Amino acid sequence: MFWRLLWKLLRGSGGRLAVAILSLVSCAMVVSALLNLEFDIEHKLTQEFRMLGANILVSPGNAQISGSGTAEVMNENEVSAAIAASKEPAVVAAAPFLYVVASAGKTPVVVAGTKLEELSKLEPAWRIEGDWNSSHDLPASCLVGRNVARKLLLAVGSPLRLTYLNESAQFTVAGIVDAGGTEDNQVFVGLAEAQSLTKLPGKISLAQLSVSGTSNSISKYAARLAAALPAYEVRPIRQITEAEGDLLNRIRLLIVSMVVLILVLTALCVLGTMAALAMERRQDVGLMKALGGSIGRIVALFMAEIGVLGAAGGFVGAILGVELSRWMGQRVFGTAISSRWEIFPLTIVLMVAVALAGALPLRLLGKVKPAVIFRGE
Repeated sequence: MFWRLLWKLLRGSGGRLAVAILSLVSCAMVVSALLNLEFDIEHKLTQEFRMLGANILVSPGNAQISGSGTAEVMNENEVSAAIAASKEPAVVAAAPFLYVVASAGKTPVVVAGTKLEELSKLEPAWRIEGDWNSSHDLPASCLVGRNVARKLLLAVGSPLRLTYLNESAQFTVAGIVDAGGTEDNQVFVGLAEAQSLTKLPGKISLAQLSVSGTSNSISKYAARLAAALPAYEVRPIRQITEAEGDLLNRIRLLIVSMVVLILVLTALCVLGTMAALAMERRQDVGLMKALGGSIGRIVALFMAEIGVLGAAGGFVGAILGVELSRWMGQRVFGTAISSRWEIFPLTIVLMVAVALAGALPLRLLGKVKPAVIFRGE
């Protein structure tokens, strides 16, 4: 009998309830999209910040002075062993660098010796002209910054001879780097070739790491690496890690604020609809009470009605919200937001709670007196 009455109530108030369920579906759609974005925002934001390159540096600090007395250097094997020992899935890329000012003819250029195969992972935003993927493992290949290439009139395939003190080495330009920064003024060669050219075998100037995660997790990883390398200085690049953490916190605050505001507005919309519905149902309630219906059962009937509306609105809105979150991901990050199935029960629970909060006028129907209703008052 209870379920038959519930079905009759749902069918008999279609017009009024349509407004309530429309507001619940709209609310659920936006809320589920924002929650889906909240659950995936850290991963997407981390991917975007990794495009900026390295976020942890290992530098000499108080390390030894190189044999030429021109620059501080570090032991490559020591640094590489520490990075390998503490390497986690969060470490996207790690590359040692040896910097030196060499000469290309009569023009001084900054030469950066590194593991060239790591550059594409360390600096994914770089634009490289040339078939770099098939030639970066050649021992005599190099990358040339666009400013250096323009100054020395170099193109892909051009020969480049570098001289440092009494040593020289011949390279072939495998790619032109367009990074939009100081890298455009550098020449990138293999680490072994740079060490041979400078007669600094096993030495590096610094190491760069790209580590994914929040600013706190990056700082914790840097602290562990610093403990493994006490003679060197390990530090996160604050401009990147702090900007990432600050932006993540701001976006999360915005999402939570928007969710709360939308829930409140939806509850007010449902409240107005239920107030009008309560006035229409005073006679029905008076009749049910006159026939012996208990207040608790009558209120439970109306609460079940609004609960069904909240669950239905939450389910439909959650499905639409997943599609909305995918569209938002494409517009903001250029990739779809991953769908989280936990969004569905969470959205449904929120919509049922909002619907029940907005159904306060229906609770007041329990105070209706049958005698007053039958007298037409």
